[in-house]
Amino acid sequence: MIITRRAFTAALTLTGLAALTGFSPLRLIPDAMAQSASDVAKPVSLPDMALGPANAPVTITEYASMTCPHCAAFNENVFPKIKSEYIDTGKVRYVFREFPLDIKAAAGSMLARCIAKDDAGKYFAVIDMLFRQQNDWVTKNTTETLIRIGKQAGLSQQAVETCLKDQALLDKIAADQKFASDVLKVNSTPTFFINGEMIKGETSFEEFDKRIKPLLKS
Repeated sequence: MIITRRAFTAALTLTGLAALTGFSPLRLIPDAMAQSASDVAKPVSLPDMALGPANAPVTITEYASMTCPHCAAFNENVFPKIKSEYIDTGKVRYVFREFPLDIKAAAGSMLARCIAKDDAGKYFAVIDMLFRQQNDWVTKNTTETLIRIGKQAGLSQQAVETCLKDQALLDKIAADQKFASDVLKVNSTPTFFINGEMIKGETSFEEFDKRIKPLLKS
């Protein structure tokens, strides 16, 4: 199932924000390929958070869950190399999209959006912080840690709590996730699209390098 307003609201109202700790993973759907590169290219409900020039010859789109350990490992070990080699040099536009696999992941995604607003650079910095502190806020005191991270980024405790109850934001994340599931056939994280071609699972820099270089020559 996709995270729904009812499920999220129920989690919040059972025992307050602390109830975020008890949500079960989403059911996964069968493998399939995306319909087309144009389907991948268009944002649905939320504006894309992206690094790199809009007219770069290669676009990498990542679908990730903030509670996914493979996504966190990719963020730490592979993404910095892609950024220095391809994004910072203007060859790649990198788009990050939320695909929360549980309520905690949805909360992390909401917090990142609230902190960054429309600032993509700030958004990626918050995502990096959440991934690096994943063990703390996912396995231990979820609410307390998210509030602390929010405060580090300049939000008050009230602002963090208000963010995590923002129904309109949750609805947009859920709508984008549904589109990714139904149309692009994303069913696990991380999932990447390189100019529309799907790659599933934690992928090495060498594999990205091998796929990007021919696209730069074409």
